Amino acid sequence: MLTGMQIAVMGGDARQLEIIRKLTELDAKLSLVGFEQLDHAFTGASKEKVDEVDFSVIDAIILPVPGTNLEGQVETIFSNEKVILTKDMLLSTPEHCKVYSGITNTYLTGIIKQANRDLVQLFERDDVAIFNSIPTVEGTIMMAIQHTDFTIHGSNVCVLGLGRVGMSVARTFHALGAKVKVGARKTEHLARITEMGLTPFHLKDIENEVINTDICINTIPKHIVKSSVISKMPTHTLIIDLASKPGGTDFRYAEKRGIKALLAPGLPGIVAPKTAGQILANVLAQLLMEDSTKREEKGT
Repeated sequence: MLTGMQIAVMGGDARQLEIIRKLTELDAKLSLVGFEQLDHAFTGASKEKVDEVDFSVIDAIILPVPGTNLEGQVETIFSNEKVILTKDMLLSTPEHCKVYSGITNTYLTGIIKQANRDLVQLFERDDVAIFNSIPTVEGTIMMAIQHTDFTIHGSNVCVLGLGRVGMSVARTFHALGAKVKVGARKTEHLARITEMGLTPFHLKDIENEVINTDICINTIPKHIVKSSVISKMPTHTLIIDLASKPGGTDFRYAEKRGIKALLAPGLPGIVAPKTAGQILANVLAQLLMEDSTKREEKGT
């Protein structure tokens, strides 16, 4: 249980509702910032303006998956309030206060370091990333069906990257009857692709490997689908970029060539916010209970 723990949930989308539900069930006391337009009420949770929060008693701050933007603003789907997380807010918290986010950026990392607080990036955890790959794959299939006039079965699919998302995407499209090739750099990844019954290629050869591609799915958060790569694709190719913003595709050149290229980060929160929220809620609950137990043992 999280009895006695005070947590600030700042902004977010429908995924945060599952987090709020889970934490209130565990008897935590929540300050909800950026939720005044939310009709639903949760026992043990109070809606507050950001300047009303007493950060001196906050044990943990939970941010949306993107964290903040580069100006420190927190996304607030359920509010018109402009919520900005500042270094001074963090300095006001107890020393044991941790900040939880999906990912980070230079602004968030900077104020965390300046305030000497701990940041937990949930999407760096294998369990979260692997569970999240399930709704990501379903969303990718949905997009592929919506934006093409041919079946996935029998199509030539090129997946870039064999990380936790790339592996799930490649396996699922293969199971749907697509002819899947996967690009990677590490020799162990190339070996795994072969073991999976798929066609491997080294990313240095990407320009030659996309010539007959019907659907290209990028999972690598680097500028890899360059103009030189897009120029070799058929004009009917659909590019689905799953990498975090700004993605790894030259969207300007794709548009110039008449190739449809879609940036689709955060698919779990779009296609299955309830499931995606439950994944985050369960992991957060576990981490918060571990922290609470450690503090009790130390007597703080």
